[in-house]
Amino acid sequence: MELEPIAIPGAPKPIAPFSPAIRAAGFLFISGQLPIDLTGAMPEGIAAQTRQCMENLKALLAAAGTAFDKVVKCTVFITNMDEFGEMNAVYAQYVGAVPPARACVEVSRLARNALVEIEAIALV
Repeated sequence: MELEPIAIPGAPKPIAPFSPAIRAAGFLFISGQLPIDLTGAMPEGIAAQTRQCMENLKALLAAAGTAFDKVVKCTVFITNMDEFGEMNAVYAQYVGAVPPARACVEVSRLARNALVEIEAIALV
């Protein structure tokens, strides 16, 4: 089985030893996406950060030739479950009529003190 790394065109390389996404066996495995844009900036607030995470996922899906309607599983890491409703409202704008399976887990801290991080698995 061949593994193909996928990255967002123009995005900075990860600072740790991981690929933004890996295509393998008909699937795309997307690493957790922080709410960081192409310039390295992070927006304020859970809604804006969720939107940036989803835009990063969208860009990786597109780079691999797939889209949100092929996402089968997401995991959302959130630092404050009291912000679940705001996060969920933004998340819902991106997923299709058949939303993927999902877990949402409250964590004590995320890299760069982000409020949310989202990973996904999609069909390619």
